[in-house]
Amino acid sequence: MTERVLYDVDGRVAHLTLNRPEVKNAQSGHLLRELDAAFTRAAEDQAVRVIVLSGNGDSFSSGHDLGSPEQVEEREARTSRFHTDVEDRFDYSWDHFVDFGRRWRDIAKPTIAQVHGWCIFGGWMIASSMDLIVAADDARFLTNLLQYFTLPYDVGPRKAKELLFDNKVLTAADAHAAGFVNRVVPRDQLAAETAALAARIAEQPSFLLRAMKLAVNNAQDAMGFQASVSAAHSHYQLSEQSNLQWRRRQGQDAQPTSLVRHLVQREGD
Repeated sequence: MTERVLYDVDGRVAHLTLNRPEVKNAQSGHLLRELDAAFTRAAEDQAVRVIVLSGNGDSFSSGHDLGSPEQVEEREARTSRFHTDVEDRFDYSWDHFVDFGRRWRDIAKPTIAQVHGWCIFGGWMIASSMDLIVAADDARFLTNLLQYFTLPYDVGPRKAKELLFDNKVLTAADAHAAGFVNRVVPRDQLAAETAALAARIAEQPSFLLRAMKLAVNNAQDAMGFQASVSAAHSHYQLSEQSNLQWRRRQGQDAQPTSLVRHLVQREGD
């Protein structure tokens, strides 16, 4: 079977690559668990000082996998007479998004998201758990009330409300202006510019990098970051149940499976 996450080390930099290009790196449970294992591997490698995450194909990540055969099979395998659908959704969501997002955010090494193409919903979540984001000028972003919800800390409360209420696709320049993206570079220079940034960071002493990251994360935690993420997950779960009921009343499928196509059409309107 093809690896869902590729792993490579170049000097002091570990490169992790999401590798489901046929579905624009939509995030199945299998992919997320492999990604977590890859982050753990890089974190435990004493030779690695910086971790770069990118996506294979034409997009960083189109978000949650809502309907591929792989994900449908896993969802059906989780069905149990001992748990309600609500419990199952909550447990899967907490384990694969909240726990993973927190763990990746707190990796004791600098992390960089190298973003191109679509970076929406689940893709936004993974990028938001990285320390820095370098985006190609062709990158497109979209967020919402997500399972791992850090938006008020990423862009500030008032901008967060605008992005949530307006719910429009952002260009790389928009995401940079909002403070979500650190740098925007031409698409054909994305890999080289990100690699150069990672190499410069990797010249710093590893313990100093760890201490600097810990100091910033601790400052966020002192402002209620951890409690906010936990509470937002409950808000997300409640809103999802409401959305499911609304879609059923409208005669729509409970699980939309063509989010990227919908967004492409919206951009073209």
